[in-house]
Amino acid sequence: MPTELPSTTDFKYAIRTNRREFLHDAGVFGAGLAIAPWIAGVGANAAEQTSSNMIVHTTSPLNSEPQLGELTKSWITPVESFYVRSHAPNPKIDPAAFRLTVEGLIDKPLSISLAELSGSFEETSVVATMTCAGNRRSEHSLIKPVGGVPWQAGPIGNARWSGVRLSDVLKKAGLKDGAKHVWFEGLDEIAKGDGIIPFGASIPVRKAMADADAMPGALLTTKMNDQPLTPDHGAPLRGVVPGYIGARSVKWLGKIVVSDRPSPNHYVATAYKLVQEGTPIEWDESGPLYRFPLNSVICVPAANSKVPNGKVAVAGYALPPGTPGTSISKIEVSADGGRSWVVAKITSPVREHCWVLWKADVNVSSSASELIVRATDSRGDVQPELGQWNLKGYMFNGWYHLPVRGE
Repeated sequence: MPTELPSTTDFKYAIRTNRREFLHDAGVFGAGLAIAPWIAGVGANAAEQTSSNMIVHTTSPLNSEPQLGELTKSWITPVESFYVRSHAPNPKIDPAAFRLTVEGLIDKPLSISLAELSGSFEETSVVATMTCAGNRRSEHSLIKPVGGVPWQAGPIGNARWSGVRLSDVLKKAGLKDGAKHVWFEGLDEIAKGDGIIPFGASIPVRKAMADADAMPGALLTTKMNDQPLTPDHGAPLRGVVPGYIGARSVKWLGKIVVSDRPSPNHYVATAYKLVQEGTPIEWDESGPLYRFPLNSVICVPAANSKVPNGKVAVAGYALPPGTPGTSISKIEVSADGGRSWVVAKITSPVREHCWVLWKADVNVSSSASELIVRATDSRGDVQPELGQWNLKGYMFNGWYHLPVRGE
C-alpha cells in the first residue's frame, strides 16, 4: 500500500512535533547527549561516535562523515576530515597494471595507463565541493523513516582536485553522431541480487564538454589536495563532476562508455532518484539526480550546547546549487524561530560549485531553544523552509535547525 505524503501544513507540524519528541526521548535536554546533534541516533543504524573526528556509520564498506565542527576549520577540507561514501569494500588495484578503457560511440577506442593519462593530456586543477545526495538524510527520518546510511550534515567537503579534463580524453577518442551520455564504471564489486555489479554513473555529454576557464565540466582525477588519491577516495583514478551529487563522481574509475542514453547501471537507472511511493512506474518515470541543491548548515556551536544570554558566535557552511555561474550571496541566522534574521559574514572565497564558510554573532535569549540558518544564492533563490520528504532520503535542504539551551 503506498504511503500517503503529508500536506504542507501536516509537514510543518510533523517535523516540529517529531523533533520535540525525539529530543525528549533522547534526553537532549538532560545530560544524555553531549555532542550528537538532534538528527543523530535516528533509527537502528545510528552513527557510531568514534574517538577521531569522524563518525563511522559502517565499516565494510566504509561510510563516514566528520564531526560538524571540523568542517569550519578550513575552506579546503583536509582528506582526513572528508566524508567517505562507498557501496563495496575498496578494490585492490595495481597502479602499474591499471588501464582506463574508453569505448562506445567513439571513433577510436582507448586503453590508457596512468602514465599515458598524465603524459598525454594537460593537467588541470579545480576547487570544487562534493556532497552526498543523502546529506542530512536523518532529517527525513524525523518526518517519516527512510532507509540508507543515516547521514547527518557532514557528508560534504571542498577539495582541490587535479587530473585531466574528461573533454580532452573524449576529443582524442572522437565522438560519433548520436553521442549524448558518458557512462562511468568503477572497479569495485557490489553484491546486488544474485550477481556482482560495479558502481556506475553517467552524465550528459554536454556537461562533460562544458569547460570554462575556471571550471571544467568534469575531470579524471589522480590527486586530491595536491596529494595522490587515497584508496578510500578512489585511487588510482576518480571522476569528479563539479556541481553534481557525489554519486556521479565515480571512484576507482576503470571504464568510460559513450552512449546515446543514460547508463543502465543500477545507480543511475534505479537508485538516486526522487520518488515518494516507490511504485514501479514511479521509478521508471523519475529521472536521475544530477545537480545538488542550495543548502546551509550550522556547525558551531555543537548541538544541544548551553549558550549564554547575549551574543553567541555561530558558524557553518552554505552551498550554492550546482547551476553554472551561481554562487552564494547571503546567509542568515535566526534565534527566534525565523521572526528576525542576522546576516552572516562570509569568511571564504565565493565561487560556483563551491561552498562558503560563514560566521555570525547572534543575540540569543535565555528562552532560546534552537538556531536556524538559511541561504540565498546569486540568482535570488532562497533556501526553502521545508525539505521535501522522499522515499530514499535524498536532497534534503530545508532550513537547518540546531537545538540549543539558553542559560
